[in-house]
Amino acid sequence: MDILIVDDEASIRNSTRIALEAEDHYVETSDTLDSARKRLKEEKFDLLFLDLRLGEESGLTLLSEVLERNPAQLAVIFTAFSTIDSAVKATRAGAFDYLSKPFTPEQLRGILVKASKALNTQGQINNLETTVKELKSEASRNSPPPRFESRDPMMQAALDTLFRAASTPASMLILGESGTGKSVIARSIHEQSHLSNKPFVTISCPSLSKELLESELFGHVKGAFTGAIKDKWGKVHAADGGTLFLDEIGELPKEIQPKLLRLLQEHEYERLGENKTRKSNIRIISATNRDLKQSVMNGSFREDLYYRINVISVELPPLRTRRSDLLNFASDYLGYFAKQIGRPVADFAPSALDFINSYPWPGNLRELRNAIERATILSSGKQITRGDFPSSDTMLPVAGQQDSFSEIRPGGEVTIDELEAEHIKCVVERVNNLNDAARILGIDKATLYRKRKRLNMA
Repeated sequence: MDILIVDDEASIRNSTRIALEAEDHYVETSDTLDSARKRLKEEKFDLLFLDLRLGEESGLTLLSEVLERNPAQLAVIFTAFSTIDSAVKATRAGAFDYLSKPFTPEQLRGILVKASKALNTQGQINNLETTVKELKSEASRNSPPPRFESRDPMMQAALDTLFRAASTPASMLILGESGTGKSVIARSIHEQSHLSNKPFVTISCPSLSKELLESELFGHVKGAFTGAIKDKWGKVHAADGGTLFLDEIGELPKEIQPKLLRLLQEHEYERLGENKTRKSNIRIISATNRDLKQSVMNGSFREDLYYRINVISVELPPLRTRRSDLLNFASDYLGYFAKQIGRPVADFAPSALDFINSYPWPGNLRELRNAIERATILSSGKQITRGDFPSSDTMLPVAGQQDSFSEIRPGGEVTIDELEAEHIKCVVERVNNLNDAARILGIDKATLYRKRKRLNMA
């Protein structure tokens, strides 16, 4: 817990702080009501210890101010003037508990146990309220519910692997081009895991400078750098007990990588400008559209960090290789946007279907979603036509691709041998060994060896 002690006696402040820190809690102290008010405006504390008498002032004054802003705040009143009357006053004022000075370590631990249980109950209530809000806002989402079944063997194998490991604490790495749904799948893994009632926190690695990204991850103390005008907790603290999703981890600056490695190995970190080591219990899910193996080889990504985040790793195939799923996604988007916009558009005309099936969709699901939304808005009839989509010269090309029909894919102008060779090559490159490749392909290892030899594959 994050705890603030407010007492004008230095010996009480220090002895209580030492006892609480021995139980692995984060503790700050204040000797006046004014300094306590300042810290309470800047930071959120799980538990307050307030002295009943601070010189000429009363801790009950601060208690009433705090509870007016946050009725759920837990506060313990402690005092050397232990009477039934003072205990009643503290309780009526909204104190969570009451502790007489001097107190023993056992009495203090008893308070902490009760506070921890109360905070856990509050957290469950907050999570329930959040879930209700999410359900109520389901209709206002900007996309239909995600689809986690695929007719594409490689995609289904990737989904099966991820969701099979969802209930474990293993770190996960999701690879794939932009727009393939990495962040959506990461959130769904969290929601289907044992951490579903805990926080899911996202940080986008390319979005900030090195200094700001490090602060965003680990937090900082006042004065740690120019502009750090007050203490701040980072995303690691916010995700404690839950999942931290590192989007585009391939862009993580090399200076920050050792700190992330330490967090993964030892569950420890430090805020910027602070020497105090803190503990964190989080599960890491990472995603990137970069080739991390190549990044390791060229020295821009640490090899030891790569292995730490790569306990469970899958690559999501691009949409252009998942032709069997393409129309399902298009239909999902059409149904969603037709209902949202209020248009009587029911399906796709043959010209639209030809376009959807032939276009390579380099932007993947994100591009498909935007194209279907645009077509639904512009459609004047009950069917989407080719004319409702953007013209070919405004669509994005796939690098190195001359003709979408000439690429090696089902339905393309390729031989069975070429199609088989490409499929075997993709599977072998994606997995760690030939045994896994043979299992995915549905053949034994000896057959895989013979096929690779016949197809002149290394």
